[in-house]
Amino acid sequence: MQSQTALVTATFSRRMQLRLPQGDEVIARIKGRRLKPVCGDRVMAEPIDKESDWLITSIADRDNELSRPDGRGTVEVLAANIELLVAVIADLPQPDWFIVDRYLCAAELMGAAGAVVFNKIDLGQPDRTADAALREYAQIGYATARCSATTGERIDELASILNARTAIIVGQSGVGKSSLINRLTGSERLRTASVSGKSGAGRHTTANSAMLQLPGGGAVIDSPGVRDYAPALQSPAEVSIGYREIGAAGHRCRFNDCRHHKEPGCAVRQGVTDGAISARRYDSFRRLVTFTEQLAAKRY
Repeated sequence: MQSQTALVTATFSRRMQLRLPQGDEVIARIKGRRLKPVCGDRVMAEPIDKESDWLITSIADRDNELSRPDGRGTVEVLAANIELLVAVIADLPQPDWFIVDRYLCAAELMGAAGAVVFNKIDLGQPDRTADAALREYAQIGYATARCSATTGERIDELASILNARTAIIVGQSGVGKSSLINRLTGSERLRTASVSGKSGAGRHTTANSAMLQLPGGGAVIDSPGVRDYAPALQSPAEVSIGYREIGAAGHRCRFNDCRHHKEPGCAVRQGVTDGAISARRYDSFRRLVTFTEQLAAKRY
């Protein structure tokens, strides 16, 4: 049998699950050590003689990729060919809105749509801080929803946002990403675990990424929960692009290379003063600029 195009639908270290054009799913190994397929990749694969496994021989050009740097600044690709990134938050574990901002920054730089979903409303509606943050995201054009994976309440809001696209669900450990996907797909194919009772921090519930088809069309990629995240950026200037309201205001700054810090005539800082730009989002922007500068210094 000749090589076929296939879609990577799950990753298990050096082994992958592939969906073939006719819909069959097979397990595949990777040819060599240079190839590093991720969930969502389109690959070429061929059957291995006298084995049930297939062999991935190449990766097609990616439309985009969700990535992050490690401690040394080396880029790790997490998923590819994504149309929508959904950042999930909840009252438990303690919400980290900076992680949400950084994921949305990654979505902007990837050219993917972004959305923010507040899960676990069965435990209570968002508190004042969370409600304000959700309003901020909606005001700058991001889709938002409040729902419960446990009860299914308002899960249709999330289904509507997905809208038959290829999406990835991301967020802190313990916010209920796998439970949301199980609810959306009507299955229990993804493992779930409760939040740690001692620390309130989320346990990691998904060891590898997996893509599941949605009943109404499209697909959703589950990803391991995180305790921190930052996009892989080449320079601090990219951060402005990733914070859409700051990037838009930056066109009105006096200087083209304004860093939106202490420069005179900065439209971004004026926007914060006037209330047009969220002070919390501006602080988040500055934190990511500093992190990117520190990472760049390690590389050189």
